[in-house]
Amino acid sequence: MTAAILVWSISIAQVMLVAAMACYAYRLIRGPRAQDRVLCLDAMYVSAMLLILTVGIRTADAIYFEAALIIAVLGFVSSIALAKFLMRGEVIE
Repeated sequence: MTAAILVWSISIAQVMLVAAMACYAYRLIRGPRAQDRVLCLDAMYVSAMLLILTVGIRTADAIYFEAALIIAVLGFVSSIALAKFLMRGEVIE
């Protein structure tokens, strides 16, 4: 019974994360300003990281957790680079 609840809850979480990413993709395309698009990209990398973590929980494979860590680090660095570009017009000083 407990395993069935875990499988169903992970499946529901994955469906909701995919739906959230679809909403973010819509805002990414239709965003009126560049700041909205950057915020969408931030939310999308967090959702992608969580989706990979749910796949890792479902399959019990450690490689997914490492991939989620790489996505988190690259997403953070890209967010900082995009914020610097929007504020100053250049990334490298």
